[in-house]
Amino acid sequence: MTPNPGNPTSPPVHEGLEIRNLSCSREDRTLFSGLNFHLTSGHAIQIEGPNGSGKTTLLRMLCGLRLPDEGGIYWNGGDINEERAAFLSNLNYIGHAHGVKGELTPLENLRVSQAMAARNNSLSLDDALEKVGLFGFEDVPSRTLSAGQRRRVALARLLINPVPLWILDEPFTAIDIQGQKQIESMITEHVLGGGMAVLTSHHPLDLSEDHLSSVTLAT
Repeated sequence: MTPNPGNPTSPPVHEGLEIRNLSCSREDRTLFSGLNFHLTSGHAIQIEGPNGSGKTTLLRMLCGLRLPDEGGIYWNGGDINEERAAFLSNLNYIGHAHGVKGELTPLENLRVSQAMAARNNSLSLDDALEKVGLFGFEDVPSRTLSAGQRRRVALARLLINPVPLWILDEPFTAIDIQGQKQIESMITEHVLGGGMAVLTSHHPLDLSEDHLSSVTLAT
C-alpha cells in the first residue's frame, strides 16, 4: 500500500488503526506528507524507504511518542491523543532500544513486563522465551547475552501481553537466520490470528498480499 491523498474531511473508519493526511518535517526538511493508510484485523503493513526517510519517526508517531505536524492518527475511530490510555492498552511497541535490564535475567525481565502489562495470557514465561529461541538462557544475567539474544528477550514481551496491535522497528536486527525464522513465525501467527502489525524491516515476511501491504516513504 502506497501513500495516497485521501479525503481529510471525511470521518475516520471506525475499526483498527487509521492514519489520515499525516505530515512530518525535520529541520526544515519534509520527511513525508499527505500520508494515508488504514490497518485492520488480520493485516500487517511494512514501512519501507531509504535511511533518513522517517520510518522510525513514523512509528514513534503511531505510538503517540511524537506529534505529527499535520494530520491525525485514529484507533477504532478515536483520536489516539484524546483516548491515549485506551489506545496504549491495545499496543505493544518494540523500538531500536531493547529496554532489557542487564542486571536481570531474561526470566526476570519478562516478570517485570508481565507485572506492567494491561493483560496477560496463559503462555508461561518459560514458553515465551523458548518460542524466541532462548531455551537454556532463562536464568543468566542479560548483560552476558549477545545483542541478538537481548533483542529476543525484548520480542518475547509480545507473547506475554496479548494485545491486537504490534508496532515493531527493525525487529530482526542482530538476530541470526534461525532466530529470524522464529520471529517471522511469531509475527505471521499474530496476524493470521486476527492481530495487526506495523513494522520497518528489509526482511521479507511470509504473508500473502491478502494480509500484507507496504507503505513507501521517499526522501
